[in-house]
Amino acid sequence: MKEQQKGVLVRIFITEDEKYNHKPLFEEIVKKAHELKLAGATVLRGIMGYGSDSRIHSAKFVRLNEDLPVVIEIVDCQENIDKILPFLDEAVTSGLITIENIAVLKYGNQSRQNQ
Repeated sequence: MKEQQKGVLVRIFITEDEKYNHKPLFEEIVKKAHELKLAGATVLRGIMGYGSDSRIHSAKFVRLNEDLPVVIEIVDCQENIDKILPFLDEAVTSGLITIENIAVLKYGNQSRQNQ
């Protein structure tokens, strides 16, 4: 087993039709995380969900649905996560952001981990 380290997981819950500067918000968040050299970011598209507006978003409808739930997960140490929080505060105008302390086990490409 690899050595366990402390980390932080940020989850941003939005819908895929949300925009930031006329571009998809989820893309802009991932680009910002990459620009800040955060350890990783993943976008997950939900098939069903609802939020504060209580309106159910679902892929079951025949029409091409572009307002499905999206969750962006970003993992890194607290120091690096703190770098993206001002951007998230500005860019995410509707949705939910959670931040939790996690245990991180690193696997994969050893040469990347040592950079």
